This record gives sequence, structure tokens and C-alpha cells, in this order.
Amino acid sequence: MADRDGRTERFRQGMATRRKVLGAGHVDRAEANKTAFDAPFQELITEAAWGHVWSRDTITPRERSMMTLALLAGLGNFEELALHTRATANTGASRDDIMEAMLHVAIYAGVPRANHAIKVIKQVFAEMDGGKGA
Repeated sequence: MADRDGRTERFRQGMATRRKVLGAGHVDRAEANKTAFDAPFQELITEAAWGHVWSRDTITPRERSMMTLALLAGLGNFEELALHTRATANTGASRDDIMEAMLHVAIYAGVPRANHAIKVIKQVFAEMDGGKGA
């Protein structure tokens, strides 16, 4: 059932989960930059990815985060990989967890993908650490 703004409960749950995982600042920026053109896409990912998938309690946010990182790296989606690496501060996935995921990427998706993913992740860690190396 939708509220007066047309938002479903799944959408509202997705937005709450999205904020919890990615951080309110990121979501606020995405919402502020949303246009009439990409609004349908933003609604889709909020309801489907965040409301249907990330909001499930079958596995932990840490486990879901590790799977997401491995899939993004394996598929070469490195911009999203950086975003989800930052999100590990909110999901509980440790740096050791992330390396384990990248080792799986190397074996199952290829060393070049894992190698580049590790480069991206190290850059994100350096940013998260205030410019210090990972």
C-alpha cells in the first residue's frame, strides 16, 4: 500500500536501509541531484535493491557487503566498488573480510579484475584513513 506521496512500505524500508548502509550524506546528495529523468531509476534501486534485497535479514549486512564487493569487482564495476567499500564502515565488513572477498574474485573472476579492485579499495582505504596508506 502506498502513502499519499505514492511511496510503498518497501520503498520506505529501502530508503532506511540505504541510509544505514551508505550513510545519510551520500543518500542526501543522491536525492538532491535527482532529476525528473533519473527519478524512476532512483525509485527502482531504493525499492528493489535496498527494500527487497538489502533489507532482508537472512544474512548479515557484513555478509551482504562482502558478496556485493565480490560481485562488483568481478563484473568490473569499480565506481560502485568504491562506494560499497566506503559502506563497510557501516556494515561491519573488516579489511580482512574484504581481502578474502578479493581472493575469491581472483580465482573465480580473474586476477586482472581482482588486481584492479584491490587498487581501488586501497585508494578508498587511504581516503578513509585521512590520506594514510591501507
